[in-house]
Amino acid sequence: MMRFLDTVMGIPMSLDIRDAGDHHAAAKEAFALLHEADAIFSPYLPGSQLSRLNRGELTLETTGPAFLEVHELAARFAAVSGGVFSLQAAPGRWDLNGIVKGWATQRAAQRLRVLGVANFVLNAGGDVVAAGGSGPGTAWNVGIRSPESPQRMMAVLALRDMAVATSATYERGLHIVDGRTGRPARAFASVSVVAADLTVADVLATTVFAMGPDGPRWAAERYDCSVLAQLADGTVTDAGELRRWLAPAPR
Repeated sequence: MMRFLDTVMGIPMSLDIRDAGDHHAAAKEAFALLHEADAIFSPYLPGSQLSRLNRGELTLETTGPAFLEVHELAARFAAVSGGVFSLQAAPGRWDLNGIVKGWATQRAAQRLRVLGVANFVLNAGGDVVAAGGSGPGTAWNVGIRSPESPQRMMAVLALRDMAVATSATYERGLHIVDGRTGRPARAFASVSVVAADLTVADVLATTVFAMGPDGPRWAAERYDCSVLAQLADGTVTDAGELRRWLAPAPR
């Protein structure tokens, strides 16, 4: 087992590899892709393409291919969600935070696979790609923390070649905006989405959170995903085939 740590987008990220051999070079390439995404999309770096776009120094057409790819993906989700998922933090100000981390992490995971790494977990601040298994015939156990306490788990998932993303209020407060109203969403304390692709899981976690109580069923009916959510009043709800991914209770 090899473990690698880095801080990207201001978030602690980790990569655990269970394949035999030396994978330092592969890990370096994966984290380089994550740093590259931060350099393009960060709203905090003045030289990022997103910051330059918001200052009017670039137009959408003069950004690079990565920006255009993410913009196209985000625009599709905005359309499908009826505007719940938004590409803008305010009129005239682009904000792709609801998709960038998932997209970048999925891209890094795909690079690891191309380089021959088959069994790994890439954890980007709680958004996770679980590839292969933690051992022969053994899935990766991925915990979803309770909004009330980092020591408590809402659920533990057993994942192989799947991803899970969470949107919640416990670290950044009411930061997720319903694109239809421009106001912070308040119905949920936490929303986690399990899907085969972390880009999809990340966008759907944000969209479901912003959509409110109708969100879990909406996502499960339209995408091959499962949802676990806790409402602001503490009620837990799920949609899709969540029970398929629950890890067996310890004996």
